[in-house]
Parts: sequence; structure tokens; C-alpha cells
Amino acid sequence: QAAPSPHGGPGTLERRNLGAAELPRSPRLVCVEYPGLVRDVGAVLRTLGGEQGVSRIYADPAKRLELYFRPKDPYCHPVCANRFPTSTMLLRVRRRTKKKQQLDTEEQIQPEVQFEMEILGIVTTVYKFQGMSDFQYLAMHSSPDGKQISMYDKVLMLKPEKEEFFNKELPLYIPPPIFSRLDTPVDYFYRPDIQHREGYNNPQVSGENLIGLSRARRPHNAIFVNFDDEEIPTKPLDAAVQNWKKVCTNPVDKKVEEELRKLFEVRPVWSRNAVKANISVHPDKLKLLLPYLAYYMVSATSVSKGSITWLFLILYHF
Repeated sequence: QAAPSPHGGPGTLERRNLGAAELPRSPRLVCVEYPGLVRDVGAVLRTLGGEQGVSRIYADPAKRLELYFRPKDPYCHPVCANRFPTSTMLLRVRRRTKKKQQLDTEEQIQPEVQFEMEILGIVTTVYKFQGMSDFQYLAMHSSPDGKQISMYDKVLMLKPEKEEFFNKELPLYIPPPIFSRLDTPVDYFYRPDIQHREGYNNPQVSGENLIGLSRARRPHNAIFVNFDDEEIPTKPLDAAVQNWKKVCTNPVDKKVEEELRKLFEVRPVWSRNAVKANISVHPDKLKLLLPYLAYYMVSATSVSKGSITWLFLILYHF
């Protein structure tokens, strides 16, 4: 097949073996669209968790492939790839150039180019990195002169250390547990409050015909108080007592109730996780037992620029 030369002069371009080709049934290949320039295949596999890590992710269709640009850094946040089915082919194309003899020095004869194609396999699965990279938080601290000093040799225990390693004075380093819930950008449209004319009143609508924006509340008859409230509850609600009496039908439930009473005798304030760690009770029954023996104290405390809400469980004073 003749074609004009890309340099403007005459030339020939031959393509061979580009006709019908047989599709091999094996091997079935997996493609990873790596978001970077691949120069070392071994280094690329290490950022993906190695061959074992990629195989483990491929065995579970519900998991996402994670890419760590700094695989040795435990504080590195991964970039996740989604799994998609595909039906593509992996081709090997060879380009062969054959130079022709030049008879006349004035004319430039383009070399003869030949392409050979070979189908290596069928790609059935592809992993695509469609999200953005998350924020990265490095273990660093600022020195008095303003320089950033690494703390990895002080916070990472790479070998068995002596007691002096744990008693060293270090700058405060508390990395955030999470930065972003989503790795894809989301458009959020801010809507101003509706300005009504003077004298406008909201229409009276029956609550039975309204569709709520959140799930319906699941009341367990618990009592919530603030830390600065002057009055505290002295007994549970009647509905909480009735609910617990209905489910407390066997000696195991009675034993759990006594164990919880003993915990509150040791100290009056417990968190929910601490209660679950000290007694063995089903979560559904714990939701009914806590309003029967304790009330929730919610106290908001301002810390730096944010607000932290603490949830306490305190025994009723009967």
C-alpha cells in the first residue's frame, strides 16, 4: 500500500500481517491503567502491593485496587482504582525498516517500512484510577529556626527497641484519621433561605403525608441531658422500664443487668464502648438496657477551631 512520505517526498509504506488474525483463547489478561510514567516494572508492582497484593484484590470483585506512591511510608494515603469489565486485545506490533539503495544523489528515497502484528491475549478486566489523590500528611515538625525536620526515625519502630525509645521527649504528632470521604469531586449547590413577604405563615400540613429527608427516628426511650443542666433524672422513663422487662426473660439477661449495675458502682461515668468491652451482651439488648439503668450526658467542648461532642453514660440515682 503506497502512501505519501511524511517529509513531503515520495516514499512507500508497506503493512503486512494486518489482515484476519486468530484470537487466542488464553491467556486472559488484566490491565491496570497506571497514573504515571512507568520506567521500572518492579517499582510499579511495589506501589500496587506486589503480585500477591494485586492477585488478592483481583480475586475479590468488590475490592478496589490501591496505589501507594510511597509504599514504605505508613502515612501515605492510597489512590484507589475501580474495576471494569472490558473486551480488548493486547497487541505486539513490530516495525521493520528496510533501506533502499540510492541511485541518484539528488533524490532522497524513503526507506521501506513494514509492520507485523501479533495478538498476545485478551484483556477481560481493567482497573482505572478515576479519583483524585487524597491529602498527604507527613511526620514532620518545625524547628525554632523554621526548618522542617522529619520524625520518621522517632515515631516508626523498625526493630525491637529498648525502654529508652518509648520514654523519649518528642514533639506532639497526631495525624488526622481521615481527610476526605470521597475521592471524586462533587458539586454542592448552596441555596439561600427563602425570603417570604411579611405576614406569611407556613401552611399546616399533616405529618402523615410528608416524606422525610432522613430516616425515621428509632426511639429507645433514652434520656439526654447537658452538662450544665441543673436537674438530673432520678429514674428512667416508664416506656424504657417496660421495654426491658419484655426482653429480660432469661437468667442471662438478669446476669447482664447485674454486671452493668456493678460497673456503675465502680465508677458513675462510662462510655458505650467501655461498657461493651466489659460485659458480654447483644447490641440490640444493650440499646434497651442502657436507657433502663443510665442516661446520656451530651457536653460540647470547644477545642481549637472545632467542636468535639462527648457522650457519657451515668447511672440513675434511684
